Amino acid sequence: MGKILVTGGTGFIGSHTCVALINAGYQVVVMDNLCNSKVEAIARIEMITGKHLRFYRTDMRDKNGIRQIFEDNKIDAVIHFAGLKAVGESVEKPLEYYENNISGTLTVLEVMREFQCSILIFSSSATVYGSHNVVPYQEDMSTSATNPYGYTKVMIEQILRDVCLAQPKCSAVALRYFNPIGAHESGLLGENPNGIPNNLVPYVAQVAMGKLDCVRVFGNDYGTPDGTGVRDYIHVMDLAVGHVAALAYAVNHPGFEAINLGTGKGSSVLDVVHAYEKACGKKIPVKFVDRRAGDIATSYADVTKAKELLGWETVYDLEKMCADSWKFTLQNPNGL
Repeated sequence: MGKILVTGGTGFIGSHTCVALINAGYQVVVMDNLCNSKVEAIARIEMITGKHLRFYRTDMRDKNGIRQIFEDNKIDAVIHFAGLKAVGESVEKPLEYYENNISGTLTVLEVMREFQCSILIFSSSATVYGSHNVVPYQEDMSTSATNPYGYTKVMIEQILRDVCLAQPKCSAVALRYFNPIGAHESGLLGENPNGIPNNLVPYVAQVAMGKLDCVRVFGNDYGTPDGTGVRDYIHVMDLAVGHVAALAYAVNHPGFEAINLGTGKGSSVLDVVHAYEKACGKKIPVKFVDRRAGDIATSYADVTKAKELLGWETVYDLEKMCADSWKFTLQNPNGL
């Protein structure tokens, strides 16, 4: 297999996956509209890998723009990260989220069909387990969501199931991520959100740098060991390698498959803060505030299927995740 189109390839997970793909011998073509990322990520990927990659500033709703990419390159498979991803914003702007994430994915799929490209790896999420399932989450559980962002993932998974039923040669793997954190160990790539971060670890990093006053922890009265929410944090490079494994699997296995990517164990918000304190060598102030609507106490993966089907499991622990995040933050105090 030759060229892989990575949509959303300058984003946090996309950029690290480009590195893993190039390291595995694939040629990579990147497409991104840069609405929540920076083109500098391309130069950083090239610095890490020593390889050139083609970049197109294209929105996934631009059918002619995507056609151009397929005409210029013999695309063998697509890894689809592109999408809006802030849970809170999705509640405020549901129409924008449904229009962007679902219409954009349909456009990508239509162009793939036109050019007879039949392999897609989809960036799904543990949010599809909703609030009614019991941990550890297993792929055969029913799916639902608690916000429009989560529902875009549920709906796209259903679209992919239906496409695979209608086109038996198609292969789609929905990778349900848990909580990706960390950075490339070079310090050249990491989580680089525009504005104040929505996610815990980049927020903690900003507090450690003195840019924000304290870490606001939403709820300390959950039924967890220390009262704070428990999540399955996974190193972004472990996650990236999972995509390479999913691609190899998809080539030989037509049909739809949903697979969890996590460590299989949970860490609390305070566990993350303490691991980060160890990484940066300073105390990180914490302020407890009310729970957020829609948040659940505990979320972690059953990772049996990933190990059995993909031969994949994580290698990095929470301390390594935080140490790599801190290195990236120190080397890039103002982002990329």
